[in-house]
Amino acid sequence: MSDVPTYRKIIHIDMDAFYASVEQMDNPDLRGKPIAVGGSENRGVVAAASYEARKFGVRSAISGMQAKRNCPQLIFVRPRFDRYKEISNKIHKIFHEYTDLVEPLSLDEAYLDVTVNKKGNPSASLLAEEIRLRIFNEVGLTASAGISVNKFVAKIASDYNKPNGQKTVNPDEIIPFLEELPIRKFYGVGKVTTEKMYQLGIFTGTDLKSKSLEFLEKHFGKSGTFYYHVVRGIHNSEVKSDRITKSVAAEHTFDVNLSSEIFMLEQLERIANSLEKRLQKHKISGKTITLKIKYSDFTQQTRSKTLPYFIAHKSLIMETVKELLYQERMKDSVRLLGISLSNLNTEVKKAIVVQLKFDF
Repeated sequence: MSDVPTYRKIIHIDMDAFYASVEQMDNPDLRGKPIAVGGSENRGVVAAASYEARKFGVRSAISGMQAKRNCPQLIFVRPRFDRYKEISNKIHKIFHEYTDLVEPLSLDEAYLDVTVNKKGNPSASLLAEEIRLRIFNEVGLTASAGISVNKFVAKIASDYNKPNGQKTVNPDEIIPFLEELPIRKFYGVGKVTTEKMYQLGIFTGTDLKSKSLEFLEKHFGKSGTFYYHVVRGIHNSEVKSDRITKSVAAEHTFDVNLSSEIFMLEQLERIANSLEKRLQKHKISGKTITLKIKYSDFTQQTRSKTLPYFIAHKSLIMETVKELLYQERMKDSVRLLGISLSNLNTEVKKAIVVQLKFDF
């Protein structure tokens, strides 16, 4: 028997500024200019920003007003999700020419397990280069890639040489790579957790590795176990070609804040109608209805109810949504409403994204 360990070969492909890049590809007048997809200088939230805009501190999830302050010459572009889905499908078709073990995380990124692949190529790094080149030649967009023995390290590595680059972290390089890594760059460590780790004297992977399992579980609960293992290069999560859908949701941000429940119900009817169509198309139903409310001050509230039976029809969804809406008084005017259905009747379904065709 051989003493040489057998490692998996995982590639994480991440498209570069995907939404913004699609807009610049389709409209030559936008190329080389700072653009934001989604939002406006008066309303909404930025969904994506071109690299030209990122130099000014424009990034996803910030308000359109803040983005315009950061970059006065910023150009706002309305999202075209049908187009992004079309391009994403072309990219995923390329992925499946190399392996059937493709796990999409969103329209613009995915994991590929190429340990055994359709090309018979033992080099994951060469395969990543070939895939990126094909995406550029056949689709017209650039992608970056991270290559390693597990999903966690590959995900981090894909961000290293962006845009249009890749990084391979070989098995013998994983521990030093993670030890030197700033804690804020660990996948799964958000802003709040980063600040908490700073307060505990954890600034790098080396600092994290020095903490005991008991210490990490005490301060971070179940996540502490995750941090303890990943900093040691241990992450056994498989690349799953069929991801489990935990919920199906639809939401909309309004041009003008809503202050009347009557107007909110009108919008919720439209949201529920679109949600119903998608649920029926994919033969999905669920027991838990959640109403999402985002107020004008950007604070967020959710109200949920679980039924003893599965539902998928608009009338039944709205019956519960109305109950949740009137559960308590609104504390302010509302800028966003959403409905989600969870506790679903199926265990394995492809991820579903519901994007409503409402005017911004």
